Amino acid sequence: MVPRVAWAAPMGSDLARHLLLRTAWGPTPAEIAATAAMDYGAVLDRLLDARPHKATTPVPEWVTEGPERIRELQEAGKKGQGDRTLQILRPLQEQARELRNWWVAEMLVSERPLVERMTWFWHNHFTSGFQKVRYVPALYRQNELYRAHALGNFATLLKAVARDPAMLVYLDGVRSVARNPNENFGRELLELFTLGEGHYGESDIKAAARAFTGRTIDRETFAFQFNAAQHDGGEKVFLGKRGSFDGDAVLDILLAHPRTAETLVEKLWREFVSLEPDAREVKRLAGVLRGARYEMRPLLRALFTSPAFLDPANRAALIKSPADLIVGTVRVLGLPVPEKTQLVRMMSGQGQVPFDPPNVKGWPGGTAWISTHTLLLRQQQLRRIVEATTVSVMEGLGGGMRGPTRDGQAMAPRDMAGMDGRPVEGRSLRGAGAEARLGPSLRGVDPPQLVQALLARAPLGDIEMAAPGVAVAQALLDPAYQLK
Repeated sequence: MVPRVAWAAPMGSDLARHLLLRTAWGPTPAEIAATAAMDYGAVLDRLLDARPHKATTPVPEWVTEGPERIRELQEAGKKGQGDRTLQILRPLQEQARELRNWWVAEMLVSERPLVERMTWFWHNHFTSGFQKVRYVPALYRQNELYRAHALGNFATLLKAVARDPAMLVYLDGVRSVARNPNENFGRELLELFTLGEGHYGESDIKAAARAFTGRTIDRETFAFQFNAAQHDGGEKVFLGKRGSFDGDAVLDILLAHPRTAETLVEKLWREFVSLEPDAREVKRLAGVLRGARYEMRPLLRALFTSPAFLDPANRAALIKSPADLIVGTVRVLGLPVPEKTQLVRMMSGQGQVPFDPPNVKGWPGGTAWISTHTLLLRQQQLRRIVEATTVSVMEGLGGGMRGPTRDGQAMAPRDMAGMDGRPVEGRSLRGAGAEARLGPSLRGVDPPQLVQALLARAPLGDIEMAAPGVAVAQALLDPAYQLK
C-alpha cells in the first residue's frame, strides 16, 4: 500500500532522497537533510518555482558570432592560414567541446536543478546535434530555448521548436519548398514529438510536410525566415480535417489530439517514475495537462504527487544516466574539476554526449544504459574517482581518467599523473580511511548518513561504517549506487 504524504509535516529523509535523486543532480547529505525537514508541498513549490531562469555559467564569447565568421575560420583552417591554433584549425570541434563543457559546468552549479533536468528532457525529446547542424551558436540558442521553457508551456515550446533554426537544419526544413516538400520534420513531428507511432498515416506526413514548406533561415544571421513564395498554400487533409493549413494550424490540430498529451506523459513517466507507464494514470495525467492548456507545472506537480511516484516500490527503480552518474558523483562529493572535458569524455564512453544524441529518437535510456561494456566502464570510472583522490583535491581527475592500469585495476594515486604531468596529490578514499579529506558537502556527516544519502536502496554488499572515507568509497562502488 502506498503511504499517504502528510503535507503539513516534515517529509522525512527517505522521501526527500527519492525526490531529489529524481529531480536534481547528486543531492548532498545536507540538501537531503534540509529537504527532509520541509513539508512535501513546500518542496514542490520550490522545485516548480515560476520565476524565469537563465544559465549563470559564463558562455563562450563565440556564441554571438555570425555564420560568416564561422565560415571564415573554416576556410582559414582548410588553407592553413593565420595562427595555427586549435581554434583556427578546428573551429567547429573546439566550439562543440567548449559548449559541452559549458553545459556540464552549469549542471554542476545550477540552483534550479529541475530546470536543468527538464532542459535535458527537451533536448532528448526535440533532438538536434553538432554533426548535422554545424553552426554551434544555433545549438547554444536552442539550449537556451529549452531552458527558458523547461517548466513552461509545451504548446508554446512546440511552436517555437518548429521555427528553431537548429531544428530546421537538423530535420531538413530549410530545404522543404512547395515544389518538393521534405517529409523529415513532418514525420518526426508526428512520430516522436506528438502522437507516437500508430496514430497517423503516410498521407498525414505528406500533408504536414506541405504545411511546413517555406520555413527557412537567413544565411547571414541564421535567424528564422518565412519564404511565402516557397510555401504550399493549397488545400490539405490532415488527421481527417480539411483546409489550407500552414504549420501553425497543423500544430494546433496535433495539440487538440489527446494522444499528444499522452505521449508526453509517457516519456515523463519513464524519466521520473518507472520504466513501465501505468496506462490508466497516463490518461489521468494527460487530462491534467490538457486541462492546464499544456502548462507543465500542473502536470509535474500531479506527477510528483501521484501514487506511483510516492510508492516505495518505485524507489531505486531507474538506472542513472551517464549524466546522472558522472555529474551527480562530482557534485555530491564536492569535487573541484576546473577542466570539464574529461567529465564529458566519461559520459561519452557510456554513450551520452551533450548536443550529440545518437539519432533523431534521442537516447533510449532505461535498461539501454547498461550493457556488458558500459557496466564495467561505469564501475571502472567510479573506481578511478575513488582511487585517484581524497575528494578535496581533484585537479588530477583528467589524468586519472586516462591513467594506466595494472591487471585491469586503476593504479594508486602515487602512480598516476595529472594533466600537467605532476603526481596527483592525496590518497584514495579507501586508503586514507579516517584521514580522508572529504569535500565540504560531506564533512561532519557520520558514515550511516553518508551511505543513506548516496544510495537509493540498501547496499548489495557490506559497507564498513568505521571511517567516513571508507564508507563513501564502498557506497560509490556498490551496485545500488547505479540506481535512483
